Amino acid sequence: MSNFRQNHLEKQRIQIVGCVMAALALFFNAAHVVAQSPYSSNGQASRSGIPPYQSKSPPPLYPPLSQSAHSSPPAVKAVPAESINKNQTVLQTLQVKNESASPSPLIGRRGETSYSPVAITEPFQKTMQRMTLEKPAVQQRHARLLQERYDLSNRPANGATTSRGKKIQEGIRVKLPQGTTWEQLAATSPEEIKKRGLYPKGFLPLPFPNHPEGGMLFPQFHIDKIKSQDKRELTRFDLDYDLPDHFLPEYPPAIYLTTRPDLGDVSQGQVVTIMNYYELFNGVLNPKQLEGLRLLVSQFPQQQFNATEDRRCVEPNFGVTCFDCHVNGHTNAATHLVGDIRPQQYRRRIDTPSLRGVYVQRLFGSQRAIKTIEDFTEFEQRAAYFDGDPVIATKKGVNILERGSQVHFMAEFESILDFPPAPKLDVFGKLNPSKATDAELRGEMIFNGKGRCAECHPAPYYTDNSMHNLQTERFFEPQEYNGRTAIGDGVIKTFTLRGLRDSAPYWHDGRLLTIEDAVEIHNLLLGTNLTAEEKSCLTQFLRCL
Repeated sequence: MSNFRQNHLEKQRIQIVGCVMAALALFFNAAHVVAQSPYSSNGQASRSGIPPYQSKSPPPLYPPLSQSAHSSPPAVKAVPAESINKNQTVLQTLQVKNESASPSPLIGRRGETSYSPVAITEPFQKTMQRMTLEKPAVQQRHARLLQERYDLSNRPANGATTSRGKKIQEGIRVKLPQGTTWEQLAATSPEEIKKRGLYPKGFLPLPFPNHPEGGMLFPQFHIDKIKSQDKRELTRFDLDYDLPDHFLPEYPPAIYLTTRPDLGDVSQGQVVTIMNYYELFNGVLNPKQLEGLRLLVSQFPQQQFNATEDRRCVEPNFGVTCFDCHVNGHTNAATHLVGDIRPQQYRRRIDTPSLRGVYVQRLFGSQRAIKTIEDFTEFEQRAAYFDGDPVIATKKGVNILERGSQVHFMAEFESILDFPPAPKLDVFGKLNPSKATDAELRGEMIFNGKGRCAECHPAPYYTDNSMHNLQTERFFEPQEYNGRTAIGDGVIKTFTLRGLRDSAPYWHDGRLLTIEDAVEIHNLLLGTNLTAEEKSCLTQFLRCL
């Protein structure tokens, strides 16, 4: 019995050694091929954990196996040179087939990690010095992109203003490809537009001013006001805001309350902060709502504004407030990147949405479909402030709100923020014929009919509280620019159109500067073939909302 066992173990040992030697031979074969591969040097991930923007992921290397899984291990032999050449040829053929099946390397790419770096080894002063020196080149690159895409001139519309009197910008500002008209473009199929590269660049996703960096970024007029009124600093040493002021919402915006419509603008023309909220709202709100408003104007640490060495403000900072972006419960068009996408170049820019009329909305977040205003309020503090990374949030000082009191109080105040007055609308949210012009009435007919706008934006609040995919990827090839990878927009929440004239720029990332731009892109994406006159009438109707 012992001899039998010894012989059996010896056979097993020989088989194991044979398998190991065969595996080593295959390994060295593959290693030789990789050494000759064009991916061997430039296919590595960057130090930031994000693959290089122009690199291609290397194809998988699976050397062909001549033996089945259940056959005896082969004798170990030296690998002849012709075998290596043959394997290399097979792998190159597979590589060509793979690239032809998936023409764009931007599709399906993933990052090395989902997490932000926690242990920062570069001293803060060195980081600030380096990024300050890089700032002019970064901003010039982004300015060139804006100039290439848009007409940025200041051309206000006659007689068209926001609720508090700021003039609205008019005209299509997205630039067409040379030699093309909007009528010609609308008559061209999506496939042909994609093939010929005719999709206007201003209709492509708008990148953040420094997309690889991201973070909260505020217009200069808000930075100046908060510094003078609250003695707080919202300046970033690495970056300035990008869009001209004449395309942004009026500042400060009015505050209208569902509970006290008789008061009109409760803000009395002021920016509501911790310095004046009590004086303005004591005796108007109940104690819960007043406490909720206090929390909305209180500072809490945030990704770029905090006390750690990984900040983008010169001095250690207590943080930002909810109303630094949603100023007066509306918006100042502050921007940052969505926190729910990785890697960085796929993250979408955010144009801060208004909180007006959230009492009729059932979805929050452009793509996250958060179901309640309470969930959204809590999400902002726990995730959006820190790019959706709870690890880095712990380091920088996340503020965990208590759901039963703090979150509830904040949401209760947010839920009484009303839309601005729309004097030409009746109780059903439709135009009152006795107050509207002929062009506005015709625009309403187009909105409900040929333009197909009402299918997603029905009256009275002009939202269906749903999400839709306009399939923008039908019109352009995946592409990269300024650190942003554009592959289409996906499913997006239907934002309300009430108060539209107060909320420029438009779309979820602010890529559309005027209402005319919004009309033009939907005419193209929906294939409605509106005439120039019909588009003009539709624009005039939308200004009435």
